[in-house]
Amino acid sequence: MGRIAKIARRTFLLGSVAVIGGVAFGYWKYKQPYGNPLDDRLTDGEASLTTYVKVASDGITIITPRAEMGQGVHTTLAAMVAEELDVEPDAVKIEHGPASYAYYNEAVLEEAVPFLPTDHGMVAETMRGFTKVPAKFLALQITGGSSTTPDGFVKMRKAGAAARTVLVQAAAQKLGVSESNLKTENGHVIAPDGTKVAYTELATLAASIEPPADPDLKPQSEWRLLGKSQPRVDMVSKVTGTAPFGVDTQLDDMLYATVRVNPYLGAGIRSYDASETLGMRGVKKVVEVTNGLAVIATNTWYAMEGAKALEVEWEPAPYPLTTDEHFAQVAASFTDERQDSQNRNEGDVEPVLAGGNVTEIEYRAPYLAHATMEPMNATAWLRDGKLDIWAGNQNPTLARQFASNVTGIPAEEIEIHTPYLGGGFGRRGEMDYVQLAVEVAKGMEGTPVKTTWSREEDQCHGFYRPISIGRIKAVMEDGAPKAIDIQLAAPGAIIDAFSRQGLPAAGPDGSIPMAAWDQPYTFPNYRVTAYKVPTMLPVTFWRSVGGSQNAFFQESALDELAHAAGVDPIEMRLKSLTHGPSRKVIEAVVEMSNWGSAMPEGHGRGMAFCLAFGVPTAEVIEVANTEDGIKVTKAFAAVDVGVALDPGNIEAQVMGGLNYGLSAAILSQITLDNGEVEQTNFHNYHAMRMYQAPSIEVKILENAEKIRGIGEPGTPPAAPALANAIFAATGT
Repeated sequence: MGRIAKIARRTFLLGSVAVIGGVAFGYWKYKQPYGNPLDDRLTDGEASLTTYVKVASDGITIITPRAEMGQGVHTTLAAMVAEELDVEPDAVKIEHGPASYAYYNEAVLEEAVPFLPTDHGMVAETMRGFTKVPAKFLALQITGGSSTTPDGFVKMRKAGAAARTVLVQAAAQKLGVSESNLKTENGHVIAPDGTKVAYTELATLAASIEPPADPDLKPQSEWRLLGKSQPRVDMVSKVTGTAPFGVDTQLDDMLYATVRVNPYLGAGIRSYDASETLGMRGVKKVVEVTNGLAVIATNTWYAMEGAKALEVEWEPAPYPLTTDEHFAQVAASFTDERQDSQNRNEGDVEPVLAGGNVTEIEYRAPYLAHATMEPMNATAWLRDGKLDIWAGNQNPTLARQFASNVTGIPAEEIEIHTPYLGGGFGRRGEMDYVQLAVEVAKGMEGTPVKTTWSREEDQCHGFYRPISIGRIKAVMEDGAPKAIDIQLAAPGAIIDAFSRQGLPAAGPDGSIPMAAWDQPYTFPNYRVTAYKVPTMLPVTFWRSVGGSQNAFFQESALDELAHAAGVDPIEMRLKSLTHGPSRKVIEAVVEMSNWGSAMPEGHGRGMAFCLAFGVPTAEVIEVANTEDGIKVTKAFAAVDVGVALDPGNIEAQVMGGLNYGLSAAILSQITLDNGEVEQTNFHNYHAMRMYQAPSIEVKILENAEKIRGIGEPGTPPAAPALANAIFAATGT
């Protein structure tokens, strides 16, 4: 009962939002679907069969309303619809679709429920179900949290099945035969006598038929597309350089802008002199924007040169001026007053620690930038009370709201065009670059303006992965931790981001202990406490969120403890794991890497495990200690996604996540000098080069209880596996 009471208290906020949402709007309102946004955008001859399917005389279009930022989401979502619609993916067109509440993400809030991801009991599942209520009314069309696949798995297939149903009904009317005698194949309805009617011939008639709300879905045994690797729908255009990214937007009579914002993040302007800039070639105008200035010119180069010439007196930094001072603030937050949550407190840790033989360990993790290859940019065109925005973004409904706040135009009347994203990782879930572009457009009403940030502005005005410290105390007994006490201090990425975005932001911040308290270890005395550090630099979601640092803290500590106890670190973990899928990914990566076999002198292997976003992931890194330094030679990863819809794409995402984690661990940090970010470009904020990247083998398992997404789980184990490998190779 004590555990249930603690859970109840900690979930009060989330549960209250769900219950109040249901009561205030009524259950009927919650069940009532949003309108189809395609209906008002149809051209002559087009018909919308569902929110996700358009049919016209020249072909079929599938709407995939999540951002494609290299993770293959358009391919997988389109395959879900195509599977049930009985069409070939290469025979349809793919569109991102408009900003619309109809495309809200139903699954993104499930991670906020403070129950172990391995807990599928009635209370836990009920609370996860409750999250669908606030998700419906918040209506965020967000791409993030590895939620796209679990969110779309049923709804996208139902969209395809519903569209197929009305097409069959239309064909039955057209041919004068019973629906039960018709079948579908490759975009056609086929009659018993072999007559084929193309879907494109049935569009108008099918659009007049109400689609079923809950159509039957194919059993997995009948899948033709899902479960197999599909050719990426964006591959050819990206390889040939024709794929449209936000920075590629071109409009007639367009002008170009860049911004120069206070280098002390969050502070404003005291005064400025733009006279030199306004006299420079190509410069048209200088306008004030939030915390800075924008220079508008006839091309981006002229705008950036003009921005350099601005003379500005900035307001001072509202935070400590050095990295050491930031870490000091983190270290000072391990107090009762700063305690934010303690979602795990099993057994009785204190008496065991008081008994002696305690190992104490501290780790630190720096701020990190997202470092997307495409710098922040957005094109905005404000004219005659209308606003169009072209921007790679991870949340078009939120972008629309920010634009509405700037212009006063109702959000529903603003058009957001979402091209491919040249990297996201959470950065394009923030809306500052959209807001500034709209402020620029407001200053140049009637003319479309593309606002492109310089790499320096992008790098130095990010929303960073939180700075953090992990402190671990442990007592070993019989080759495994008898007690382990994990204390984590960091600014709260969820509260910080939500506060900026006008979303509900209260209660414990789940990002601080994420991927630490919720691990499936069964240590007899196990406590994880989170401490919220006052916000200094703005922080936000970074690929794998809290998992990126917390897996490093916990998994590195476990290896240190195993070494001190003289036991194999993998055997120690397996001894404390009862969750079947988690054990199996560790066993799989052990087999893949030939763990325990002899290695040459100066070589070493390290393993780390993390259950993040519901996906148990185990990785082994191999390194060599060479005359030129540590060389990462090989990597192995095993993941369990429950149901593998596209094995090739899953493999690519695991590789990408692992390399992203390695790059951050080896090369990256954001530091401050006199309040300014020191890493201004890729010359001093390095990304891992191809010669540094290891060969990677990936194994995909399907033992988990639910289907899961894979964009982020590959990142958390990379850093600790590397650290453990370096120790194995060097003894340091």
